[in-house]
Amino acid sequence: MKGKELFKNKTVRLILIGAAALLLLILVYFVFFGHEEQAAYTATEQEKRLSVLLSEIGGVKSATVMITEEDGKPVSAIVIFQGEDGILVRTRLMEVAASALSLNTRDILVYPAN
Repeated sequence: MKGKELFKNKTVRLILIGAAALLLLILVYFVFFGHEEQAAYTATEQEKRLSVLLSEIGGVKSATVMITEEDGKPVSAIVIFQGEDGILVRTRLMEVAASALSLNTRDILVYPAN
């Protein structure tokens, strides 16, 4: 009976509702915003070597490569480069990457950075 009488008190009700709201806000924060850390991608040695090679192509200042593998073999690659954007530069990047990875040119995607 004492619990019912205590809950009839407005101050106690407000404190309990406020505490419940605070706990709900904390829960929402941790669910939606608590894990914003993104795993950093570390380039493989092969990706680094190919990036350096592609950076040597005329018109390319720098290149970043990500290779997708299945069963330890390259199946596709993405090249993002900074420098002149043109069909000749993109074609050279695609052909060099395809040759270095023993892939078809259709398996290489080439994009300019911003």
